[in-house]
Amino acid sequence: MDLNNAFWGEFFGTMVLITLGNGVVAGALLSRSKAQNAGWISITAGWGLAVFAGVAVAIALGDKDAHLNPAVTVASVMMTGDSSRLLTYIPAQLLGAFVGAVLVWMHYKPHWGATEDAGAKLACFCTSAAIRTSWWNFFSEALATFVLILVSTALFSRRIAPGGLAPGLGPLLLGGLVWAIGLSLGGSTGYAINPARDFSPRLAHSILPIPGKKSSEWDYAWVPVFGPVIGAAIAATFIRLFHVV
Repeated sequence: MDLNNAFWGEFFGTMVLITLGNGVVAGALLSRSKAQNAGWISITAGWGLAVFAGVAVAIALGDKDAHLNPAVTVASVMMTGDSSRLLTYIPAQLLGAFVGAVLVWMHYKPHWGATEDAGAKLACFCTSAAIRTSWWNFFSEALATFVLILVSTALFSRRIAPGGLAPGLGPLLLGGLVWAIGLSLGGSTGYAINPARDFSPRLAHSILPIPGKKSSEWDYAWVPVFGPVIGAAIAATFIRLFHVV
């Protein structure tokens, strides 16, 4: 069985992304964790490093694109016209994110029962708004994803690196970008900026036997799914219009 292809790259890359990303949230929020109360800087740094790690794994498995994010895939399709990626990448991303969330649940298994705050348990899986105003929350997710697509495209632009980036530098730059987005734009909604990152772990939360858990808040779930997709689509249009390549 050949695991060196785009499907498995997207699957394992996204699995690593969620395992490390949701893992840092669980470490900071769950009771009796040694990292409890580590704070927002720790969480955003952890997510940035999770992106770096996930992208590196995906590329090492033969996935040259390493999207790990349906919104990135949608933007790529709009910019390249290659719609075949939709049927390969997005299912792999959704499955990988689900498995990653289950691994975080297993890793912190003794801590779920020790934690009384049901909201903190939910936050270890998916995002929610600091102040619930759905359309402004939608705007926040769209804007953060617009920045993600625009800046990541600019980083790989021939005008910045005419001969191409140095080997291995791309994953590091993407991790730094996600850290910057988290620090600057993440405080309002928790910056999903990735439908797979939110939907699949939210589904895992709803299914897994977590003691004392609350509702998975499916009434809010459309925001971190459609906000990033719309933001990515707008960014792709902007990039094509202004030739940011």
